[in-house]
Formats: sequence, C-alpha cells, structure tokens
Amino acid sequence: MIKTIDVCKNFGTLEVLKNVSLTVEQKEVVCIIGPSGAGKSTYLRSLNRLEKITSGQIYIEDKLLFDCEHGVNKIKMHAKERAASLLEVGMVFQRFNLFPHKTVLENVMISPVNVKKVNSSEAKKKAELLLERVGLSDKLNEFPSKLSGGQQQRVAIARALAMEPKIMLFDEPTSALDPELVGEVLSVMKQLALDGMTMLVVTHEMGFAREVANRVVFMYEGMVLEDSPPEIMFKTPRHERTKQFLQSVL
Repeated sequence: MIKTIDVCKNFGTLEVLKNVSLTVEQKEVVCIIGPSGAGKSTYLRSLNRLEKITSGQIYIEDKLLFDCEHGVNKIKMHAKERAASLLEVGMVFQRFNLFPHKTVLENVMISPVNVKKVNSSEAKKKAELLLERVGLSDKLNEFPSKLSGGQQQRVAIARALAMEPKIMLFDEPTSALDPELVGEVLSVMKQLALDGMTMLVVTHEMGFAREVANRVVFMYEGMVLEDSPPEIMFKTPRHERTKQFLQSVL
C-alpha cells in the first residue's frame, strides 16, 4: 500500500530524512517511534505531498508517484491522476484543524461534497454513520469549541474517513490531548485496525504500539534504525540507541 525507497528530505543544509526505505502492506498497522527530531512527522507528511522530498521514490498502491532527484520529480503524470492517488491517503494531525465556524456534521461532510462532489444528502448520511462509529452521534450540531480535545480528534478521524481512504496516516494523534482523553482516541484507532484499515502511525503511546502494531519502526536522526514486530522491538531491540530510547520511555 505504501513503499518508499531511499527517501531524503533536506531543509537547506539540514538533512531531516536520510535514505528512508519502508513498506506498509495492506491491512498492516505500522507504528513509528523515536525521539523528537528523528524525522517521523516529516516522513509521514512526505507521503501525501505536504512536504516535497529532495530525493527518493514514493509508491502508493504500487503506483510510483514520486521519483525525485534534487527536489525535482521525474515522474510525468497528469495532476488529476496524482491527486486521485493521494486522495487514497487520509491523515489525522496532532492538532485537530477543524473548521471552527462549522458544526461537527458539516466538518465531516465538507470534503466529500467539495472534493469528491458527493451530493449533500448522501454525504450527510455517511457523516452521520461515521460520527456514530467514533461515538459522537449526539454531537452532530455542536461546534468544535464546545467539544473536548478527545472529541475533536475523533471528529478529525471521522472527517478523514469520510473520504474513504485506503490508507490512514496518524501523526501523533494524542500528543495534544490531556492524559485522561487519550484512551478514547486510541480506542477508535484500535477498532479501525480491527476493521482492517491500513495504518501508519507516528506515536509516543508505547502501549498502543505494543498491542496493535504488526510492526514497529524506530527512527533516529532521520534514519530507520530498526523495523521489527513489537514483541521483538520491546523485548530484544538490536540497536543500542533503541534500547536507550525504550528505557527512557517505558
């Protein structure tokens, strides 16, 4: 579903990603862990073009979308075709980024109506079902300011799902939440995993990674140092830097 080969990203002379190669298979849940500044969020953002990579290749569903050298993409593709492939990738951010002047229901409806040109009544039915799925069917007409952080993040998940993506990216989705609200968001993500959603998750929640992930990737200084099943990553990590990190967070 996702494959990157030797992805590099530079901000001026600063190398943020250094030859990152990673594959995520269909229905797989892969968690990326590591210290701040390791390049985790930059990598995630590069997958849907929020960051333009300096070099390397990015495949979505076996289609090569980006093959870059010196910041220039060598793949000649119609913009609509590339955009259609990128619409298969949904993303949930650290911050909820909801439209404050629109209700919960309107926030979930807006992308299908405006991007996919779904008619309003169909989009409304879909949004209602998704909000029920994330446990917010009683908040349809509330504005974001009336919701807790955990509720806002669940709306953001429903909004991403409304575009019917085949892959979901989560960029530290609980890091902006008060501790007591983290569980309600993680439970929604766990159910998505059980439902077979392909997920790539940058997270500091080691319990979630241990319980839900098929594989855990440890990044450090822009590189992938380890990539293994959680039972190996958390019990017998191979790299000394991984051991240090896990000792500090567990």
